[in-house]
Amino acid sequence: MFRLRGVSARFHRLIHTVSVNRDQVLEQLQVCSAEDHVFDVVGKNKAKLTADHVGLAVITLWGFQRDKPTLLRTVELIKNHPQFLTLRVLAENKFALMDDDILVDSLYSFLRLNVDCHDPLIQQLVSEAWRRLDKLPMTSLSKFAVCLNEQGLFRNPLLGRIANIVDQNLSSIDDARILSTFLITVSSMVSPRFRDALISRVDHLLDKTDWPQASNARRVVQFLRHIKCTHRPLLEKCSRILICEIPTMDVNHICMLMGLFRSLHFHSCDFKLAVKQRLTEEIDSSIDPHAFTALLSLAPFASPEMRNRLESTAYILADEFNALQVMDIAEALQQMQSRNFILIKKIASVIQRNLDTYRPVEVCRITQALFMLDYWNLELFTKLRNILVRFLERSFLPGEVIMLTRVLSMLPGPRLQEVVISRLNAVVSQCCFEDLVTISFVLGKWMRNDPLYHHQSTTSEYVRLLQTLSCRGLERLQTTDRLNLLLEELKYVSGEWFEKMILEDTMATLHRMIDQINWTNLPELSRIIAWTNWFCPPLMDRIASVAIKDIDKIHPSAIYDIMLPFSILKYDPEGADGFYDTCIKRLIPHISSLDPHLVVLLASVLALAGYFPEELVRQIFNIDFLGKLDADLEVLPDTRNKDTRQRLMEFNRAVCLECPELQVPWTHDRYCKLMLGRGKASLSPVQKQIHTMLAEVLGGIDFVRAAEVTHYFYTLDFEFILDKHLKPLPHSKPGFLQISDEGKIHWSPRSLENIRTELPPGAQRVCIAFLGYKSFCKNVQHMKAASLIRKRHFEILGYRVVQIPHFEWYSMELSTPDAWKEYLRKKIFLSASPEGLND
Repeated sequence: MFRLRGVSARFHRLIHTVSVNRDQVLEQLQVCSAEDHVFDVVGKNKAKLTADHVGLAVITLWGFQRDKPTLLRTVELIKNHPQFLTLRVLAENKFALMDDDILVDSLYSFLRLNVDCHDPLIQQLVSEAWRRLDKLPMTSLSKFAVCLNEQGLFRNPLLGRIANIVDQNLSSIDDARILSTFLITVSSMVSPRFRDALISRVDHLLDKTDWPQASNARRVVQFLRHIKCTHRPLLEKCSRILICEIPTMDVNHICMLMGLFRSLHFHSCDFKLAVKQRLTEEIDSSIDPHAFTALLSLAPFASPEMRNRLESTAYILADEFNALQVMDIAEALQQMQSRNFILIKKIASVIQRNLDTYRPVEVCRITQALFMLDYWNLELFTKLRNILVRFLERSFLPGEVIMLTRVLSMLPGPRLQEVVISRLNAVVSQCCFEDLVTISFVLGKWMRNDPLYHHQSTTSEYVRLLQTLSCRGLERLQTTDRLNLLLEELKYVSGEWFEKMILEDTMATLHRMIDQINWTNLPELSRIIAWTNWFCPPLMDRIASVAIKDIDKIHPSAIYDIMLPFSILKYDPEGADGFYDTCIKRLIPHISSLDPHLVVLLASVLALAGYFPEELVRQIFNIDFLGKLDADLEVLPDTRNKDTRQRLMEFNRAVCLECPELQVPWTHDRYCKLMLGRGKASLSPVQKQIHTMLAEVLGGIDFVRAAEVTHYFYTLDFEFILDKHLKPLPHSKPGFLQISDEGKIHWSPRSLENIRTELPPGAQRVCIAFLGYKSFCKNVQHMKAASLIRKRHFEILGYRVVQIPHFEWYSMELSTPDAWKEYLRKKIFLSASPEGLND
């Protein structure tokens, strides 16, 4: 990390200060070309060695080692050399006479040469540096902070003093390397104010540096990961710097950076494409197990052909992997969703040989990877289960207990009620919301699968623990008073228990802290409202007002999250046009700099709200953009890839239907036919019931079609035709989707030209849309945008739309077949009459 250029300059200055006698020992140390030369000089001049000589010798020894590849370093040979012991003794005796810079450089070098951090020499050097702390130059202070980190002193008061010194002198630090080092070392000591100041300063220095180094950018990303801060402008800047270095970067460093970006939920299309290119170049040259392990972790970006080659190499090298490498290989195979069961079996056999060497977290990672790979070996899973149980019985760390319990729930085997319940009861009071949700999920799974669940004692144990979870969750909500901390906990929380037991109180707590909403926490709060489907106008009005006020401070990529709940829940805040116009004006100048898949998501959210900015539409339906989007999709995870393709199709359909003046062509026929061909849908019980009732109301099964496909590939629940006298007309042609006796739906491919037939004068097409609970907000009967936009599009296509909300169909008033049929008659015929329309 640190170079010798500064040390060399200091010793050149020492030479010039000697006016009469030349320092021959110093000159000999400066011209040494190998470790043996250094030890020769030390051995021949023991009596002449000064404190500065000792420091230079140690620093030079580490310099030779640092310049070698990791596998060729001989640190242990140096550490055991007799003259190295001489240097240690002399350093212990002369440390008080060392120059400030030499003192810190010597401490750093001794640690790098594997001298134990509890060694008296290290303790004395640390104490002396501590005594001189206030006068150390920033370069030495940053290196001293690194030394403290390497000793595991992450929250030591000494680091607190260093953080205070950095805070006081932040504006005078002009070296990005020094500041990025401080970012890593004091990350556990930063307050929100100090964090923002550090981010602002390093952002400025990265721009100012003529030749920004990849190591500086990497340390900045590590700092953001340590403080769990996704600062997108800074991450994008670091990503651009790192992309330039990828062709020469070590594969292990690339792998580490990918892990950092993934943990920060930061996606950069250009960075991933550069990684993919590097993977292509390295795929045939990595035969070392250590390098290949890192290479395989990048396989999710590889093409199918490249994945096959990587899997073949993995099989050849399998027996050479050590315990940790084979664990990483198993996880890489899981991430790339490998179905090479011969390779998986081979990797599992190597894992089985090393089971006794793994720590609890590693056993959990292995078990989860094998489970997700659908590899079932009863003997191996029995051993894994026994190991997990042993770890659980003696574990007292809340996070570890939750992790072990969650992984145990994946495995088959006898009941573990007593040991699991006792451990969970012991740690539940220390659990965060994410842990509470995990416990509730595991309990629910065991309750469903436990054959003795209905036994009174078993039931009471489960129920008591679930009640404890609810009490703990409510207690955390009642005692929390900081919105940002609550949002951080809620980021990954979901599930049935949370939604039924805690969600309402959670939203009430968020409403209680409404005054703490500011532009920095808008994206996180908006995401939570969107995925919970909770309709809360006061919170959303506050989000909109803050967004309008501080829109220039919000990164363009965060606009998607902020608009999401308004579009999904179809809520127009006060001055809705002002809110959306403000967001659109913020987005448009930056469209070209955003990742293509994010542009598609932004467009789809705006379309849900009924906004189609022409600049955005033109940008998306452009050959160059679509080419970039194809490249972006290649490096996206499969689920996000599929979601983006679906959103693009829906946006294309919405533009064609609602903005015909833009003359955007419909380009998704092939995609939609492919999706229909893959579909394995069937009518739900309620749809079968409605289908039967409609046939009776309309006069026969020939008068109604189920699952009919329209132009632009919308699928109607039910369709029929009424003439001008409101008499049902029979369908003359079979529909696209045919229904079997079992209720299965099969697509019948035929020409799209024949979808629509001409209607008799005055006739109308009617479609029935059943609206399930997902069509409404969770807490109120407020219809969401997806159902409203479907209705609007059906009407554009020439249908009269009759919607049947689930709460009406399942109401107490409609509890008999006659009542359901009368309900349908009123919906169909009364609303179609002039009087009904006026009503």
